[in-house]
Amino acid sequence: MDIRKLDKGEKLPMELLLLADPSREIVEEYVNRGECFIAEIEQQIIGVYVLLPTRPETVELVNVAVIDELHGRGIGKRLVMNAIRVAKTKGYKTIEIGTGNSSIGQLALYQKCGFRIVGVDRDFFVRHYPEEIFENGIQCKDMVRLSQDI
Repeated sequence: MDIRKLDKGEKLPMELLLLADPSREIVEEYVNRGECFIAEIEQQIIGVYVLLPTRPETVELVNVAVIDELHGRGIGKRLVMNAIRVAKTKGYKTIEIGTGNSSIGQLALYQKCGFRIVGVDRDFFVRHYPEEIFENGIQCKDMVRLSQDI
């Protein structure tokens, strides 16, 4: 598996990006402000993440996604660890990530990768998404914020 920055002019892997965030409008907005990285096997895109500068020395890891048929094979963890390395080489001191309260697997993954919970943005998904979102039988209402010094 190779992980690389998506070249300018290359088509965004929108179907994959929409797995992690159901709002095309929101995805397009932050992809335009950040850097999109893709994971490929034999030139097929199988994973994606976006690094989004937020404040001086701080970057946010947004939209980590892996194609459904490859879940559970450690690809998400490799993407997250790659994002941490890239952020560090770019001189960032802190990397942040946010996920839904209902994203049980993602919360576990991010903590395994060294992130710590630093806060909760109550009703984030209720305020910013017109449709209700459900995962694991739980309504996604709150954004759980995690951070790591790098």
